[in-house]
Amino acid sequence: MELLFYKDAYLKSCHATITYAQDGIIRLDKTIFYPTGGGQPGDRGWIETETGDRVEIIEARKGENHEDIILVLKENVPLPAVGSSITAELDWEYRYGHMKIHSCLHLLCASVVGDVTGGQISANKGRLDFNLPDTQIDKESLEASINRLIAEDHPITQDWISDQELDTNPTLVRTMSVKPPRGSGKIRLVRIGETVDLQPCGGTHVKSTGEIGPVRIGKIENKGKQNRRINLTFAD
Repeated sequence: MELLFYKDAYLKSCHATITYAQDGIIRLDKTIFYPTGGGQPGDRGWIETETGDRVEIIEARKGENHEDIILVLKENVPLPAVGSSITAELDWEYRYGHMKIHSCLHLLCASVVGDVTGGQISANKGRLDFNLPDTQIDKESLEASINRLIAEDHPITQDWISDQELDTNPTLVRTMSVKPPRGSGKIRLVRIGETVDLQPCGGTHVKSTGEIGPVRIGKIENKGKQNRRINLTFAD
């Protein structure tokens, strides 16, 4: 399966062929739909068949391996035929919100010294949990630091390294609960600016930090002796 969202996260539609259709799910030979994983929800959207029928996709999920993605259809709709051509279309506003929040969480990660123990992304807010024993967080200073990085409009790019290269650079991995996807022989790195942030990530991101727009730090919660949860949302 060709994962088009890695080549172009801004691709909103594509033509594809149905390779599997059974029990309310389908697979395509290529896909723009990002699957649920790494704290980021799976994409949703629609497919349009050759006969003009429009079928709703309620979620994209990972299949048997990293490059296998299944699309869950809305209940009680006819399955398109295997081998038929379709046009896939993203719910773009839903995806774009995830892209902005995910990129912003990388800025949060770069602004807090501590291992990440968990995280969650939605279309207008997100949070990260940090292992921060005996650490006081200055909420106003942190918010100002992240908004400064956003306003500086740093480019966000991707590189690829091998599994072996990651093994020799274990400090690249900041997340304790989510490990980079392996199995394809290569690991995707997401880089922000020259020195802002660099870490393995399988999610979708915006092209530059300026696209995120101003954000606001919400609650900072204690989730155990060492765990601190930092919430953020768009300022508007």
